[in-house]
Amino acid sequence: MSKLYPVGVQNFEGLIHDGYVYVDKTAQVYELFNTNKYYFLSRPRRFGKSLLLSTIEAYALGKKDLFKGLALEKLEKDWTVYPVLHLDLNTQKYDTPESLTNVLEENVQNWEALYGSSSGEIGVARRFQGIIRRACEQTGRRVVILIDEYDKPMLQAIGNEALQNEYRSTLKAFYGALKSMDGCIRFALLTGVTKFGKVSVFSDLNNLMDISMDDRYAEICGISEKEIHTCFEEDIHELAAATGMSYEETCKELKTNYDGYHFTENAIGMYNPFSLLNTFANRRFGSYWFETGTPTYLVELLKLHHFPIEDLEHIVTSQPVLDSIDTASTDPIPVIYQSGYLTIKGYNRMFENYTLGFPNREVEQGFFKFLLPNYASVSVSKSPYQIQCFVEEIMAGKVDDFFERLKTMFADIPYELARDREVHYQNILYIIFKLMGFYVQVEYHTNRGRIDLVLQTQDYVYIMEFKLNGSAEEALAQIRAKGYAEPFAKDKRTVYRVGVNFSDEIRNIQDIKIETL
Repeated sequence: MSKLYPVGVQNFEGLIHDGYVYVDKTAQVYELFNTNKYYFLSRPRRFGKSLLLSTIEAYALGKKDLFKGLALEKLEKDWTVYPVLHLDLNTQKYDTPESLTNVLEENVQNWEALYGSSSGEIGVARRFQGIIRRACEQTGRRVVILIDEYDKPMLQAIGNEALQNEYRSTLKAFYGALKSMDGCIRFALLTGVTKFGKVSVFSDLNNLMDISMDDRYAEICGISEKEIHTCFEEDIHELAAATGMSYEETCKELKTNYDGYHFTENAIGMYNPFSLLNTFANRRFGSYWFETGTPTYLVELLKLHHFPIEDLEHIVTSQPVLDSIDTASTDPIPVIYQSGYLTIKGYNRMFENYTLGFPNREVEQGFFKFLLPNYASVSVSKSPYQIQCFVEEIMAGKVDDFFERLKTMFADIPYELARDREVHYQNILYIIFKLMGFYVQVEYHTNRGRIDLVLQTQDYVYIMEFKLNGSAEEALAQIRAKGYAEPFAKDKRTVYRVGVNFSDEIRNIQDIKIETL
């Protein structure tokens, strides 16, 4: 019988009954449940948060048979049955105040059908409190509360301050029940992609232990290198055979594409479980995680704050910035980090600063592919083909064709970008050359308003200098004066010096000068 991969399977009981592969996280579930009371966990989407909550629910309901052969079977002796209130905010589209209250109302009604209601309780927050109290009183057991994607409404309302305020007010009151009904609660875990801080839904929930950057639980979601070789060794060999690669090459390709998520400075790298399982199931590599959810709200944040895209490559920040999101902040980095598009790459203990970067090739390439049509005059459908043409022209030495194509990318820059046009030019150039870098060797260092660039192929070397409101001759003169071409003086390849000037007036490339070394 073919192995069943739990791609998109989020229900633990169904997963076990139907014989899907399960990477055993139950030892950490046991520790979590029996160490503290209130928790918060932030992880990127499709990283196993929903399955984790479903596993805890099965444990809290005393479903011992589901845990046969797993670590928890030997750890737990009592298998106490608790009442469980499980709220999932993941499936709704939140675009009106009513869309949130309707979801809460539906869940509250279902719980009241089990534990009763009181006419004196007005509003979903008060009714939630009453349900917790009655569930505890009727069962004689304190309540387990599991909230999946607590932040989905807030994330979907980014950029709409009025709607965010509505959601914040509603959720703050609703989650406040966790504090007011403390005596009736055995365990509570809230999960989400982001943590909204300051005057937000968490401002009163100071009893939550945030384990998002806790070494003890760094592996509670995702799949480690050890777990891959424990659970999927045969699958690696089958993937290697299907792709015509060696075992070693396949392991390296898996690591390059899907590994690299670090949730603390000391943690090992974690593989993206969604992409990994899809790769094994389909016997081919692909951008599975990225393609299931485009980061539209992140791009809007970057554009709203005119963020220089090049800065994504060398971000140094502190833990408080990574820990939570202030909705009034103009810094998009915490949202990008918590959403899984950036991860921890290094830590400076002296200054307590974190260095961030893209976790792997899938995320990096996917992110820049998504950025291009959002910044340049190219459709989503034609964007991959345009990059292919750029690369083919560079590899064939067709410099003029390359720059004619580049001009089309700068056409129709909106007038509202006038005050930040320099950053916008820079961003388009950076995105294009970053995408080309996946296929040809690109070396560049940047600053505001220009990009010093070296493109290398098997037959050609291109040394480029870009100016804004100057001249192509001036750019070419700088290449000569700075000796940018000297490292290639004895190179057998054809070496081009290329000077390019952008004009604010025409909002495009004005002139180009090319000479051969």
